[in-house]
Amino acid sequence: MNDALERRSLDAALKRAKDLKLMIFDVDGVMTDGTLYYSERGEELKAFNIQDGHGIKMLRQYGVEVALITGRKSRAVELRAINLGISHLYQGAEDKREAHGALLAQLGLATEQSGCMGDDLLDLPLITRCGFAATVPAAPEALKSRAHYVTRAGGGHGAVREVCEFILRAQGALERAISAHLQ
Repeated sequence: MNDALERRSLDAALKRAKDLKLMIFDVDGVMTDGTLYYSERGEELKAFNIQDGHGIKMLRQYGVEVALITGRKSRAVELRAINLGISHLYQGAEDKREAHGALLAQLGLATEQSGCMGDDLLDLPLITRCGFAATVPAAPEALKSRAHYVTRAGGGHGAVREVCEFILRAQGALERAISAHLQ
């Protein structure tokens, strides 16, 4: 992609992220690297990135609601949501559009005010529906070609933080968020 085209694409993505009131994240492959770990007792284990978590906290602090919508069910995801103060958690969502619609109705938001970040074909309905859509480099081309922003970082390795900072930058809050740590 040439520089001028890349700049226009970035500007368009920033414009879409400017008015977001809700950001929805998938979990496996976005908040984690997508690897599933099982203990000897059959418990599912997940590794989460601490910087991603801080990015989510910053988004919430500057007025963007955060939700997790995932197709799987996991106690680890529930605990992570509690740890980050995320009250909008939808697990076992076979049709993510249904959870998205319920969430928009509950919060009184329009579709364009919502953003999403996913990594696989189950996320395609939200990627094509939300006002702002992001994905990770390992996502299938069907997602990357429809997303407004593709992160440099991989899922579970700072991709969520990158998107959080992108949204904060679009909304003029990133420098305030950084400055808050300098006092």
